[in-house]
Amino acid sequence: MTAIDEAGSVGPSARLLQLFEGYRLTPTQRRIAHSLVRHATEAPFLSSVEVAELAGVSQPSVTRFAVALGYDGYPALRKQLRELGAGEPAAPETPDDAVRNEHQQAVLAEIEHLRHLAELLADPEPIIRAARLLAASRPLPVLGLRAASAQARGFAYFAAKVHPDIRLLDEGGSMLADRLEQATAAGATALLCFALPRYPRELMDALAVARECGLTVLTVADSAFSPVAKLSDLMLPAAVGTGLVFDTACAPMMLGRVLLQTMCDELPGAEARLEAIEHAAAARGLFLE
Repeated sequence: MTAIDEAGSVGPSARLLQLFEGYRLTPTQRRIAHSLVRHATEAPFLSSVEVAELAGVSQPSVTRFAVALGYDGYPALRKQLRELGAGEPAAPETPDDAVRNEHQQAVLAEIEHLRHLAELLADPEPIIRAARLLAASRPLPVLGLRAASAQARGFAYFAAKVHPDIRLLDEGGSMLADRLEQATAAGATALLCFALPRYPRELMDALAVARECGLTVLTVADSAFSPVAKLSDLMLPAAVGTGLVFDTACAPMMLGRVLLQTMCDELPGAEARLEAIEHAAAARGLFLE
């Protein structure tokens, strides 16, 4: 989201944000991008060494950042910054523009991702289909590695309250294939996978094993065109935010909860199990309220 004044001109920070949009940058490269955005007025006149000092990274990192954006090196990127007029004084900000710093823009971008997810959910058929497949799997393995492990762990925590046998797979290594094979031998028919950038190679290997085992793979990913699509039977897309140094995954988390809500409707006795858990928690004084 860019800050545009009443006359229609875009400020220098917004011009840089537009330049960096759409690129999959590493955390170090995002740190450089954020430093340039924060210092948009002087950015076109800084050397690569000065940018490195500003961002707290190495000079070669600045060069790699420029190459990641498609330039031959930092001098070519700096030339582009000058041609964009990023160093020109910004037009007077309106009240709305004044509050849209990079942190707020990241939050607003997440809101847009949630709005887009809401539009996708207007068609309930994919979610219902996925929920039925997952609810019927005994056990149900839930896979998420590295950046996606938090999503898998959160889903598994709540799913275990209504599903009789949830198996969380949030660590890679040679044992992962064994655990997938064991779940299949125990009766699993489906696998729920959370896949977020950057996609670990071992995740792709695990999905290949799941397919070989005959599991139906349902994947929550940041895009329907992510690398895991070719190994998934059903893709449920939910965009991740890239406005901060590290990705934000509000939409994938929300999609996971929607999927779990729909699973509850497909699981016989789900409500009774939830009530039993609540009674047990109250009897043990588990929570303060």
